[in-house]
Amino acid sequence: MQTWQIGDVKVTRVIEMELAGGSRFILPQATPEEILEMPWLMPHFASEEGKLIMSIHALIVETPTKKIMVDTCIGNDKQRSNPNWSHLQLPFLDDLKTAGYDREDIDTVLCTHLHVDHVGWNTMLVDDKWIPTFPNARYLLARKEFEYWDQVAIGEDEDDILSDSVRPVFDAGLVDLVDMEHRICDEVCLEPTTGHTPGHVSVHISSGGKEALITGDCIHHPCQIEKLEWSSSFDYDPDESVVTRQSLMDQYADKDILIIGTHFASPTAGYLKQGPGGYWLDVGS
Repeated sequence: MQTWQIGDVKVTRVIEMELAGGSRFILPQATPEEILEMPWLMPHFASEEGKLIMSIHALIVETPTKKIMVDTCIGNDKQRSNPNWSHLQLPFLDDLKTAGYDREDIDTVLCTHLHVDHVGWNTMLVDDKWIPTFPNARYLLARKEFEYWDQVAIGEDEDDILSDSVRPVFDAGLVDLVDMEHRICDEVCLEPTTGHTPGHVSVHISSGGKEALITGDCIHHPCQIEKLEWSSSFDYDPDESVVTRQSLMDQYADKDILIIGTHFASPTAGYLKQGPGGYWLDVGS
């Protein structure tokens, strides 16, 4: 479990799973040979054999007035096409409690986008029914993101994701569809980072003269910081995702702004730097 302090805001990571390898279906360009050419990725983000290390986790953003969960991982009990993600039985809610948060404490849930590994714990299975996991929260979804998936969710997996993880919170009256630059509170606002999906957002935190950015999936893995042109297999618009990453580098490189990766393995956060070889993430060790 990791925490970061950004002024008066505390960010806490709660891991659902972290693993090495098995990520070529997401970033096919990231062969071991290519990864070994980026030694700054080792040992945190890649193994000595050049396999990517990735994490699926939620981030709790606690401000003086809000307790915000950013992304809700894969979830338990759900049928998924990826067998490693199907019918999970993981102690996520227990780990959340260990981090100091009961599920009833969360007052805001923000999904950076509506892919399977970002909405799963929106709901939980109780008496064969999907109910909101966080009953006291408003669930914030970018309107553009929801309207896209609501129209194009065709096929078993996409239908399942909406049916078991999104529509039940609508049925409970807990969803607010918001603008992609929506301000949640004084310290936290959304930042459009499209390309991975049409309505993808990142989360900008500013407090006490400090700043941080939670990436979402505009950067799946730190290797894409050096290889901006490496788009994910799941990007809605690969060219736009490259433009988004370059824009983030232009905006945040060599600045005192903490970058917290939604899928970055431990230590998960660092500072964007630009050197002769391009961009990289400085995690301090």
